[in-house]
Amino acid sequence: MPGIEVATPSGPARIHPAPVDDARAVLLLGHSAGGGVDDRALQAARTGAAAAGVSTVLLEMPYRVAGSKRPHGPAEADAAWLAVVAHLREHVPDLVLVSGGRSYGGRIACRTSAAAGAAGVLCLAFPLDPSYGSSRQHELDAVSAPMLVVQGERDPFGRPAPAPPLREVVLVRGDHSLRTALPDVTAHVREWLAGVLGG
Repeated sequence: MPGIEVATPSGPARIHPAPVDDARAVLLLGHSAGGGVDDRALQAARTGAAAAGVSTVLLEMPYRVAGSKRPHGPAEADAAWLAVVAHLREHVPDLVLVSGGRSYGGRIACRTSAAAGAAGVLCLAFPLDPSYGSSRQHELDAVSAPMLVVQGERDPFGRPAPAPPLREVVLVRGDHSLRTALPDVTAHVREWLAGVLGG
């Protein structure tokens, strides 16, 4: 998939903009650790965003652009994400930014939300409880902006708890891939963005 290269401290990232007319915000979406921007859940979220009058930018992380399957650790990933955010803010006057992604991408969106000035955070299949290490609940709890988590009811990585009034968690049929719930992903993203952005 062609895109626009953006320089980051970890090498070039690649962005794939999907603008809508008179957009009121931009949704920046990152892919999972082993996936790419063609992820069906990301595409479903993009459809929902467009229906809410929100442009989307799909972000292909530098390790993927370089042809590697090994994702960056948190420090490198976050620095690359914020470099892309800086690029967007340079090119979109008065940018209202919503950050998000599926799994790994959602984790980065959470960790960088404050530094990015995100008006909201969207997590698709947040990997709460990894098969190794401790819970990632702290990454969710660090977010002070409105958040939507769309989680498969059979996700082996657990279910984040809602934290009213800012964190909304919706369970949909299926597992971590969300592939069996794509229309639900679209509908929930559309409704949530409309609420967060006022209309």
